[in-house]
Amino acid sequence: MRATSQQDLPDKQRVEEIIVRVQAGERECFSYIVEVYQQPVYRYCCRMLGNRQDAEDAVQDVLVKAYQSIRGYKLVVSFSAWLYRIAGNHCLNLLRRRRIQGQFIRLFRQEAVALSPEQKLDERLYSPALEEALGRLSFEERNLLVLRVFEEQSFLEISSILKLSPNALHKRMERIKRKIRETMQTEEGMSWDGQESVMSTKI
Repeated sequence: MRATSQQDLPDKQRVEEIIVRVQAGERECFSYIVEVYQQPVYRYCCRMLGNRQDAEDAVQDVLVKAYQSIRGYKLVVSFSAWLYRIAGNHCLNLLRRRRIQGQFIRLFRQEAVALSPEQKLDERLYSPALEEALGRLSFEERNLLVLRVFEEQSFLEISSILKLSPNALHKRMERIKRKIRETMQTEEGMSWDGQESVMSTKI
C-alpha cells in the first residue's frame, strides 16, 4: 500500500497563483489544478468509497464542483483542504445514496446478489487486513484516517476540512488507532505489525 510521498505533493504557492488567474477569468488554467490533484483525489475517493469505478466517477464530479465554485475560494489554510472538503462531502452523499439503495433492493429481493470478479477485486483493492479494519470505521473516522495517513494532510488542514480543533483531532486519532489495532489483531491471519510503523509516524 502506497502512501502519498513528499514528491507527490503540489507546490502550494504555484497552486495559489494559478487559482488567482482562474478567478480572474483565465479559466483554461484550471487544467493545471486537474493535472495536480486528479490522482490524489482519486486515491482519496477510492479509499472512502472502496470501489475504483465509483472513485473514477467521483473524482470527475469533485473537480467539476471545484471548477464551478472556484470564485468562492479564499485562502485560509490551503487549497487542498478546500478541495478535500468538497470531495469528502461528495463521498458522504454517495455512501448515503448507496446505503438507501441497498436497503430498497433488500426489501424487494430475497436472494443474495453475487459479486462479479471485478467487484471482488475492487473491494480488495488495498491490503485486505487494513481494508477490513477501515470497513469497520464510521465515515468520519475513515475520513480522518485517510486524510492524515494516506493523503498526509497536516492537522491544521484537517481541522479546516472537518471543522474540528487540532486537539480534538489528536484524541480521535488515538481512538481510531486503537480500534484498527484491535480489529486487525482479532481477525484470523491479520496482523497490526505491518501497519504500526506507518501509522505511528503520522498519527
